[in-house]
Amino acid sequence: MTDLYQSQRAMRQMRHQAMQRGVVAILDVGSSKIACLVLRFDGTGRLSEDNSIGSLAGQSGFRVVGAATTRSRGVKFGEVSAMQETERAIRTALQAAQKMAEIRVDHVIACFSGANPRSYGLNAQIELEGQVVTENEISRVLAACDVPDYGAGREVLHAQPVNFALDHRSGLADPRGQLGQSLSVDMHMLTVDGDAIQNLAYCIKRCDLELAGIASSSYVTGISSLVEDEQELGAACIDLGGGSTGISIFMKKHMIYTDSVRMGGDHITADISKGLGVPMTNAERFKTFYGGVHATGMDDREMIDIGGDTGDWEHDRRTVSRAELIGIMRPRVEEILEEVRARLDAAGFEHLPSQQIVLTGGGSQIQGLDALASRILGQQVRLGRPLRVHGLPQAATGPGFAGAVGLCLFAANPQDEWWDFEIPVDRYPARSFKRAVKWFRDNW
Repeated sequence: MTDLYQSQRAMRQMRHQAMQRGVVAILDVGSSKIACLVLRFDGTGRLSEDNSIGSLAGQSGFRVVGAATTRSRGVKFGEVSAMQETERAIRTALQAAQKMAEIRVDHVIACFSGANPRSYGLNAQIELEGQVVTENEISRVLAACDVPDYGAGREVLHAQPVNFALDHRSGLADPRGQLGQSLSVDMHMLTVDGDAIQNLAYCIKRCDLELAGIASSSYVTGISSLVEDEQELGAACIDLGGGSTGISIFMKKHMIYTDSVRMGGDHITADISKGLGVPMTNAERFKTFYGGVHATGMDDREMIDIGGDTGDWEHDRRTVSRAELIGIMRPRVEEILEEVRARLDAAGFEHLPSQQIVLTGGGSQIQGLDALASRILGQQVRLGRPLRVHGLPQAATGPGFAGAVGLCLFAANPQDEWWDFEIPVDRYPARSFKRAVKWFRDNW
């Protein structure tokens, strides 16, 4: 724990340095594409005057000055599987973004999906030494949280205080400066496979870059795709990526749960490739232009020329009806949504006051997906696009860029985490803790 604690603090320092220099790169390392944005800041070092715990300010103060994407290589299920290929892809995207921005970048903030995320709810209560809640008291209450025994080879990626209570007043975002006798905190802790983080960090280091922050894709996608009311009242963000599907639940403007399903758009493409006997690139094209999940009578008559260049005339002039293509795609889409439903049920999502679900990510553009999702997930479902940020090119405003845009907001104004407070390192108990998210509904 202490190693990670130190490295997270070191990354926070790097971020401050990058802010002072006024430029930082954003890197969304996905299974199907690697997106890189270059941000230029106005030199204040922090975006907003609002310095409260967990505040996520608006996006004034920075603009996107460079943007590039490249096809991802060496990334499977959102994790680095071939170091050299991923390094080459990152360099390609970074160089193109730097060229557009006409500026060299040394610091990068990255996000990734996969890595078997696991959510824990932690809480603690202390008696105040004085009458007033100080920074030191916040450190003490965070240190008093019982850290679960989350297993060898796992690392903490996020540890965020999501709710404070002072005496009998709950739902406080920032109790500093307030009077009371006892202070309690609810915290959300996210752990991931340590190897996945280390491989990504090593890959970025090999590209001669300094890592100034790292975040879960599910988290940053939720920040950019959920509107303010949804983040406040309770909503789930489902990020349909290429290699995995991320799930995050937000409440009171904080992420309180995250998980991922190791299936995504690439699996649908692979099914089409196998089912029609065509290369993956052709299958991807058919999925994008003709794909869907709901067949009508018209689709039996709409024929798609699937062609080929094998030299075998019979083989190369094949056609398939759109209904057949939909018949190949739908079972896999249903399987992904059923898995998502199981994860939401396990999280106790039905107990939230609002159960809005927002679909985003490149895979969310499949025609008819929102209707099928609301049937399987049984909630209000909408398709989400990321917030608009200054300077973002039109080509990067679609749902496939929700992670990259969310990472811009995270870079500009990160929520407070455990390591932002001076917690004595020897205060890390490791006791077993039942994995559950019921704590938030008991406390709010």
